[in-house]
Amino acid sequence: MNFALRIPDYYKNDINSLKGNVSINQFIINALAEKISSLKTLDYLEKRASRASINNMLKLLNKVQDIKPQKYDKL
Repeated sequence: MNFALRIPDYYKNDINSLKGNVSINQFIINALAEKISSLKTLDYLEKRASRASINNMLKLLNKVQDIKPQKYDKL
């Protein structure tokens, strides 16, 4: 699939300075893939969150042992 894409100069300049050793086409494809992945992840997390139960979460947290944190875990 091919698209004619008009990129404003200010984006084109940013792309050229950030793309490293890849083509502008590959840079845009990678950016598109990252955006799609981000949106799919958001959708997945929203669906999971809609099934969440506060009662089940509290039951799970009540199973955690009440012990002091390790030295490396302290703030």
